[in-house]
Amino acid sequence: MNLMEMNFLILESYNTGAQFCRASNGKGRRVVMYIHNSLKFTIIDLCKYSKEKDIEICGVKLNVSSSIAYIITVNRSPVGNFNYFLQTLDKVLQSLYTSVSHIIICGDININYLIENNRKRRLDNMLLMHNLTGVVNFPTRINGTLALAIDNIFLDISRFEDYSVRLFINDLSDHDG
Repeated sequence: MNLMEMNFLILESYNTGAQFCRASNGKGRRVVMYIHNSLKFTIIDLCKYSKEKDIEICGVKLNVSSSIAYIITVNRSPVGNFNYFLQTLDKVLQSLYTSVSHIIICGDININYLIENNRKRRLDNMLLMHNLTGVVNFPTRINGTLALAIDNIFLDISRFEDYSVRLFINDLSDHDG
């Protein structure tokens, strides 16, 4: 699906929440959040943190019961600056963290979580400082015989004790949800 088609994508019972669109080189890539229309949300202005290919980020704030939840969507290109990605994501998390807030990060980080590697360790260590853990342990992108878990969800599993994560094939991109 190309960028023009995404502009006209309407999902029944969902509103377009926050979004970031990469416009360089005529290859519009989009990070977008769809929020169920029963939820009240506020878009978080994260534009100053976005840098094409290094970290493309957007987010919303949900007021749920007596707590606040920040849902952040992030994309990191495989050719982006990994150190910049780590430093900037850490700054975003520091700016949002409070003792009563819940933070959930989801997106395409282009680090394969099915194998141990240096980038995975470095990201995990930084996220652990914010009590966040990756919970996707199955392939989210299959290309022929190659299976990768390069998309993930990070949350504080001590605050979200009752959760489940399942594969969702959505036909909206080359990655599964």
